[in-house]
Amino acid sequence: MHEGVVTLFVGGDVMLGRGVDQILPHPGDPALREDYVHDARDYVALAEAANGPIPRPVDPTWPWGEALPVLDRAAPDVRVINLETAVSQDGDFAPGKGVHYRMNPANLPCLAVARPDVCALANNHVLDFGPLGLAETLDSLAGAGLRTAGAGRDEVAAWRPATVPLRPGGRVLAFSFGMLSSGIPHSWAAGAEQSGVALITAPTEGAAAAFADRLRQVGRPDDIVVASVHWGSNWGYGVSRAEVRFAHALVDAGVDVVHGHSSHHPRPLEVYRDRLVLYGCGDLVDDYEGIGGYAHYRDDLRLLYLAALEPGTGRLTGLRMVPLQARRMRLEHASAADTAWLRATLDRCSRDFGTRVEQGDAGTLTVRSLR
Repeated sequence: MHEGVVTLFVGGDVMLGRGVDQILPHPGDPALREDYVHDARDYVALAEAANGPIPRPVDPTWPWGEALPVLDRAAPDVRVINLETAVSQDGDFAPGKGVHYRMNPANLPCLAVARPDVCALANNHVLDFGPLGLAETLDSLAGAGLRTAGAGRDEVAAWRPATVPLRPGGRVLAFSFGMLSSGIPHSWAAGAEQSGVALITAPTEGAAAAFADRLRQVGRPDDIVVASVHWGSNWGYGVSRAEVRFAHALVDAGVDVVHGHSSHHPRPLEVYRDRLVLYGCGDLVDDYEGIGGYAHYRDDLRLLYLAALEPGTGRLTGLRMVPLQARRMRLEHASAADTAWLRATLDRCSRDFGTRVEQGDAGTLTVRSLR
């Protein structure tokens, strides 16, 4: 904690499997069961065709690139990411899924270098290799000293928030849960005697009330509460009225930051009751370079979200966003032109939420609430 604020870094989807796993020092089995790509090394070839050769093996810091010095300078008190990758060599391909992600546990240094305090796991890829793959993922992350939320060996464990102590006092509670709208199969829901993810079927009033009950049972008045939610479609800027009502209900229940993800590009932002709502953070680290079809969304542009929160209340006092670009499976600083495009796009789609996105210092973006 510094300068009287708690600085929270939240990022979008971190997908260290498939092509990313193949360029790291300990690549796992590259076999895939996708319709058009059957070898994960083909994703490396696509990225190289788009932006140039990638050295192999790369250092574990490579996929994060310029994000790491940015985070070092910002020195956030807490770092929260959505880890959308099984960390396992065990288990079988989950049936009925078109895409599966996993990384070799020996490549965990690539995750550890980013020093996440919480890895949110309630998403549509953590069980890509079934219960055995999930068990090894949980063991691997725990063995590396990484906190998780959103998945567990039963329902109680899946819904248990990660607790991050703050200096000189207080704590951050980070919950992770997902929805069917993000592609999580209903069968992945954790149960009394079944491992799985914390799943909410839809953003309803009842689901929000159930979450409020959970928070009341474990929360303290001075906690900073993060709700990391995997929801919505992969593409597009629209947010349903039900999702907006649900996000507002989370804040009304005591959540200070709604950390939404699933979309492959950033979606609207809102400041509601002085609390930050990110409806979709976009991807952060993945192997999507060279894949066509949605170029107009510029999913090669990524954001680091650095929120300044008031200790004890969780009230948002400022938000800086650092634009990056994925090139050669590495994050680089975005150009001035790309930063301007991203600012204009987010400003346009966030206006209905009373939020303006503006140019900040040194190539960053900031937000201003009109409400």
